[in-house]
Amino acid sequence: MTEHHGGEASPDTATTGQLVARLGEQVSDLVRSEMELARADLTESVRHAGLGAGLVGGAGVVALYGLGVLVAAAVLALALVVDAWLAALLVAVVLFLVAGAVALVGRRQVAQAPPPVRRSVASVRTDVETLRDRRSHPGAAASTTSEEQ
Repeated sequence: MTEHHGGEASPDTATTGQLVARLGEQVSDLVRSEMELARADLTESVRHAGLGAGLVGGAGVVALYGLGVLVAAAVLALALVVDAWLAALLVAVVLFLVAGAVALVGRRQVAQAPPPVRRSVASVRTDVETLRDRRSHPGAAASTTSEEQ
């Protein structure tokens, strides 16, 4: 018998059993290699996504500091016209009014949202009733399926 790589018979002289065994090994190696490649791709993708999410979070924190500086600038600008304590009080009142308006709009949106399980519960009840009807009337299920065809 002619030997091929590593003591295996060449494809020209190998028996069908040897070829099938080699095919199984090659398919197994191929699947394993593809899984390793997919895992490496997924790891890289998750790493980039995590890094991106962290950077976006950091940008949000910096933007929040910037908003604080803008509020301080508004107080200082208003302090040129009125006393500093009154300027700070006016800016705080405006900020609380904006926060209250946003909270009311949010509360209204939350009140309009139906409970998410309501549709699921109704769907499950319909399924249970259908199954009960088919169990109590087995001939009805057969006639329904024959009518649908």
